[in-house]
Amino acid sequence: MKFTGALLLFLSLAVISQAQTPPAGPQGPPDLAVVKFSWSKERVNWERDPFGGPVENFDDMRVRTRNDRRLEVNKGSVEEDRVRREVKADAANQQLLRQQQGPARYVFMYKASVRNDGAKAITEIDWDYIFFDKDTETERGRHRFTSAEKIGAGKSKQLTFTVTRPPTQTISARVLDDKERQNLGERVVIMRILYADGTTWQSPQP
Repeated sequence: MKFTGALLLFLSLAVISQAQTPPAGPQGPPDLAVVKFSWSKERVNWERDPFGGPVENFDDMRVRTRNDRRLEVNKGSVEEDRVRREVKADAANQQLLRQQQGPARYVFMYKASVRNDGAKAITEIDWDYIFFDKDTETERGRHRFTSAEKIGAGKSKQLTFTVTRPPTQTISARVLDDKERQNLGERVVIMRILYADGTTWQSPQP
């Protein structure tokens, strides 16, 4: 009788212990692989050399070349004064356009190449680009993107977003610093997949 009671107690403890151990859930979609990912800082409105004077862009060169030709053709003619006034007005308009473009700045491009290893076509993907401290694993920045891209079975696609928000608060949107990537880890996590048949996969992560 004592042996039976001890056996029942042992089996009960084993069941409780097994129930308290959470099952290892999937960490990513079973049929979508993140092949590679990267981010870069891109220049916008950078027609000027930050270390020197103004640098002529393509539109400026086209307007200047056209006006130089007009001045040369009309030199010494009765139309010369009128052409000079028009050339001066063109130059003023080009300068106004440059001012309206705003100061030089940076935008940030986030890329993730994915491969559909499943049998169903994909029509939409929610993905997070996460930045973290390499030493402490503390999250320092997260960007959430939704890409409406059709990816057939066995096909690959590069997902790309360009935004003004930097990876973390420590990275400047105005200055290029080669040391910005030091100690900064990064990863891409797939959060949701919408398939062509209307079904979805949702990440267990919050």
